Amino acid sequence: MPIELVHFILVTVFGFLVGLEVKSYRKTYSKTKNTNYFFGDVRTFSFVAILGYTLFVLSKSSLLPFIAGMCSLTILYALLYYKNLQENKRSILLFVVMLIVYSFGAFIESFPLWMGALLYVSIVFILNADRSLADFIERINVEEFETLGKMLLLSAVILPLLPNENVIPHLPLSPFKIWLAVVVISGISYGGYILQKYFFPSKGYLLAGILGGVYSSTATTVVLARKAKQAGASPLIDAAIIAATAVMYLRLVIIALIFNFEIGKKLIIPFGLLALFGLGISLLYVMHRPTKNEHLQISDNNPLELKTAFIFAFLFVIMILATQYVTKMYGSSGLELLSFIVGFTDIDPFILSILTGKFEITQLQIITAIMIAAGSNNFLKAIYALWFGGIQQSKTAAFWIFIFGLITLLFGLNIERII
Repeated sequence: MPIELVHFILVTVFGFLVGLEVKSYRKTYSKTKNTNYFFGDVRTFSFVAILGYTLFVLSKSSLLPFIAGMCSLTILYALLYYKNLQENKRSILLFVVMLIVYSFGAFIESFPLWMGALLYVSIVFILNADRSLADFIERINVEEFETLGKMLLLSAVILPLLPNENVIPHLPLSPFKIWLAVVVISGISYGGYILQKYFFPSKGYLLAGILGGVYSSTATTVVLARKAKQAGASPLIDAAIIAATAVMYLRLVIIALIFNFEIGKKLIIPFGLLALFGLGISLLYVMHRPTKNEHLQISDNNPLELKTAFIFAFLFVIMILATQYVTKMYGSSGLELLSFIVGFTDIDPFILSILTGKFEITQLQIITAIMIAAGSNNFLKAIYALWFGGIQQSKTAAFWIFIFGLITLLFGLNIERII
């Protein structure tokens, strides 16, 4: 078949199908809102698609006929829109859809065919997602997305301007790599936060624990422990706390793979096994869940807040300097002690520092430090579970987190023999 005939058929079919979707949309729209005056139906959209293709083919030497056709449609709609405004009705959605249908011909002629198909699928998806999008927009905290915009500005605009040379005295990393690390960690946490808050609004304890582990296993443990104190001992809450720690291991593997692929590969087996073991225990407790699966919000704090990001960057730099000093002065034993102490704080800056910094330490020492930090961090979470949840309510979860910490710590201290 001639390619022109293929393009003509595709344009006509897409226009016709979009017209059907618009007709379906209008029926739903008129049931829930005041009826506006609409611009055309199935046949109209089909002919608009054919018109756009014809005028584009005719205007290959000059786009004036194609532009004139678009302006004509716009004038016709302007008259209709003026009529709607007189009756306090306003909507330009279907006019925008019609303009896209009009441009199908130009799009299919200028780009690969899959691009036109993607454009059609996007129109259908957005028209059918009208009610879901409205519900989602009502739940959105505008300030959170303003913060996202600021972070994107700092990442896409400021990041390329930062020097990629080591210009800061005694710091083995460039400003570019420091801020890149902050952006990556914030992005991982933000992904878990968005999934937790917007895409699973009716989640139960277990899902809250899993998603909270992506965001922050420590914060998740505290919130779930407090819930246990209010609701009483529950196998389901214990399962959620254990699941958060299990997901932490997977999160650390992903971070290691991003910043030091060789280290990440060596952590996949031990941390993967610990994660599977933790999720397995969590599922065993889920089977004995007398508590109803209530909605639970882990945190309302956006991990992309600029203040949080700058604090993280500051801690990251401090950890690099501290690690550099300790490794030079006290060697491997000093690094292991530092790893254990750091585990009782936020371990992300420390782990990033040893993954990205140019220290005089071996890969084995880096793996040992990460495992010791993760193990002592589990000790901290076990303490938090008992402190915020009470001994009777959270003793099961605290016991398992402590066991995970002990196994991780022993694994780290004996990694030389194991490997």
